[in-house]
Amino acid sequence: AALYLIAPRPADAPVQYFSTVTLTVLAYLTVTLVRLWLSYIGRLPRSLVVLSILIDLLLLLTLIWIFHTEYDQPAAFSLKVPTFLYIFVFIALRALRFDHRYVLAAGLTAALGWIGIVTLAIYQQGTASITRNFVTYMTSNSFLVGAEVDKVIVVLMVTGILTFAVWRARQTLVVAVKEAAAAREIGRFLSQGVAQAITNSADTVEAGNAIERQAAIIMLDIRGFTRLSQVVPPRLVVDILTSFHARVLPIVDAEGGVVDKFLGDGVMITFGAIEPQADAAARAVRALAAIMAEAKKWSAGQELEGRTLAVNGALTHGPVVFAALGNATRLEYTVIGEAVNLAAKLEKHNKVELTRALMSAGAFEAGCRQDPEVAEAASAFAPIGNRTIAGVSEPLALMALS
Repeated sequence: AALYLIAPRPADAPVQYFSTVTLTVLAYLTVTLVRLWLSYIGRLPRSLVVLSILIDLLLLLTLIWIFHTEYDQPAAFSLKVPTFLYIFVFIALRALRFDHRYVLAAGLTAALGWIGIVTLAIYQQGTASITRNFVTYMTSNSFLVGAEVDKVIVVLMVTGILTFAVWRARQTLVVAVKEAAAAREIGRFLSQGVAQAITNSADTVEAGNAIERQAAIIMLDIRGFTRLSQVVPPRLVVDILTSFHARVLPIVDAEGGVVDKFLGDGVMITFGAIEPQADAAARAVRALAAIMAEAKKWSAGQELEGRTLAVNGALTHGPVVFAALGNATRLEYTVIGEAVNLAAKLEKHNKVELTRALMSAGAFEAGCRQDPEVAEAASAFAPIGNRTIAGVSEPLALMALS
């Protein structure tokens, strides 16, 4: 309709504001607006889509047919108008539904419709107008049956190719959606940082891939949980762990930490290991202080079978390796290094010191350098001097939460 209104009119075009062409275009506009309104109400049923295909092509073929009457020419005149090319637009339009059946329906309807319009034109003008001379066909209002057969064959070829392409695309789309859904579900079993590291990797992840980084490590453990799990139902054990994680994990996420793994009733958390963080130590100190404050509230409501569950924590900072371990069929990303081992040993050392949480003085100092406000956030921690820790060759300066 827009093209019809703005295009310069041919010098020999009849001046009629309410011509058959105008009325046909207005009819198509009306059908389109009704169809648009129905699509906003709800998904168009298949029968209505098929009806739309028939209406589209019927109106287009009607528009093509009336050219010879508008210009007062024999019926063969209509078969040569460039408006024929719009048939391919209507066929391609149906590809937007990603359903090859609609493309096929549009193509077959167009081919049958063109055969019908050619038959009608020959019937109206007479078989005497049929020629086998191409020049005569191009320079007169005669019919060249081979030319019309060519048009039908091209319509069918385009329909076949596009139908196959849409069918392949739909299969690909279905597989992609299934894989994306599966990836989302699998991603829930991985930390967000690890999932991103896998998907953003420019190369295929292989066993032995490793990156060295400065990172902070937090180890958490629920004291008394093993003994409690022996006397309470398994379902309750899971509920206890779930309630603990529900309180701790939002704090980890807020500080940009990553849960490396759940160790039964323990949790290993990293900062700056998977993705570099210039303030990894500061984030970890703030996180541990907030976790221990939240864990104290959680512990107050966990007295079962005469036992009180307490949470112990430990924090270290130092060089680690973020590595993919396993083989070609089974891989796991993890963080390894002395800082990880020391964090595990510090967490166990809470039993010796009778403390709730420990952090190395080096980690605390690194956090304060990265963010001076960390000292206030971790004000509940106090230095306890050098301590000998099982498995560590030299005494280590510690900060403790009593």
